[in-house]
Amino acid sequence: MSRRPRRNHAAAFKAKVALAAVKGEKTLAELAEQFVCNPNQITQWKSQLLEGSAGVFGESRAEQATPVGLNALHAKIGELTLENDFLEGALSKAGLLSVKRRSTRSTIFPFRSRLRCWS
Repeated sequence: MSRRPRRNHAAAFKAKVALAAVKGEKTLAELAEQFVCNPNQITQWKSQLLEGSAGVFGESRAEQATPVGLNALHAKIGELTLENDFLEGALSKAGLLSVKRRSTRSTIFPFRSRLRCWS
């Protein structure tokens, strides 16, 4: 017996079914038969529609701000710190880095040696 492939419904279809469920003109069984999907799925889409409907009017837009990947930022800080340390060492060995810059940098960034690349 072969399994039927999983269907991916479009967002417009989900909205159409959820709105029909919210109207309440037909029962869940009738809607499931009409749209050829499971009644539990219709209930889930209906609840998602009701939960997300406030966002249409702008209440939850501040909450939907793009989350910042903290691990990615730590990894980038570690990577840039490593590059700076390497270049500082290479320039100081070549005599192209002034003594003033090295002493100023170490007093401004005393935590630099503790940073690690997080991945």
